[in-house]
Amino acid sequence: MDDAPRVVVVVPAKNEARNLEVLFRRYRDSGLPYELVVVDGQSTDDTHAVASAHGVRVIADSGKGKGAAIRLAIQHLPADVLVFLDADNSHDCGEIPRLVQPILDGVADHVSGSRILGGSDEMFGDFNNFLRAVGNYVIATGISIRFHQRVSDAENGFRAIRTTVARSLRLRENIHTIEQEMIIKTLRKGYRLVEVPTHEYHRLHGGSSIRLRRMAWRFVYSWLRYMYFD
Repeated sequence: MDDAPRVVVVVPAKNEARNLEVLFRRYRDSGLPYELVVVDGQSTDDTHAVASAHGVRVIADSGKGKGAAIRLAIQHLPADVLVFLDADNSHDCGEIPRLVQPILDGVADHVSGSRILGGSDEMFGDFNNFLRAVGNYVIATGISIRFHQRVSDAENGFRAIRTTVARSLRLRENIHTIEQEMIIKTLRKGYRLVEVPTHEYHRLHGGSSIRLRRMAWRFVYSWLRYMYFD
C-alpha cells in the first residue's frame, strides 16, 4: 500500500488556453509525479478544451478571481499538499520539488517561493512593475516586523502548503490579495513558514489581469486587516 503523501498541483486559470498548451508540455517533460488540476474561472476561450485534450482535470469556480479559485481548490481537492502554480508560464515546473520537500521533510507547513531570493524578469522595467516591487517590499517588510520573521516576498503565487493548514486559515480574499493573506494567516496561527528561491519569468502570452492603480487600496486594506484584526 502506497502511503506517500498526495501532492496536487493547482493552476488557477482564466482565458489562458495559449499559455496552458505550453505549460502542460513543460509539466509533462519535467517528469513530476504529481496530479495537475486546472481551476477554470469561467473562461471564454479554449482553456477547458486544452486541459481536457491533455488529460488534465478541470474544476470550475465562480469566476470572481484568483483567490476564489484557490479557496475552491483548498476546500474540495483531496490532497496532503497543494502546490499553486500560475498559468502564464512565469514559474518553472522544475522548481516544484524545492517547494514541496520542506513539507515532506516535516520542517515546514507552508513554503513560499521568493522572487527576491530567486530573481524576476517581470518585477522591474516599467512604472507598473516598479509599483509592484515597491508595494511588495512595503508589505513584506511590515509582515516581517509584525511577526518577527523575515519575509522577502509576500505576493508570489508560487507556493506549497499542507492542505489541513490551508483549510484552517479560513481564507477570504477573491483576488490576488489571497497570497499575502495566506502568508499573514500562516504566521498569525503559528504555523511554520519557509521561503525558498524561485525565479519569475516573463508571461508567455497575453497580459496580466492585475490593475495595480485600481486595486492598490485592496492590497493595503487586506494587509492591515489580516495582520491586526482578522
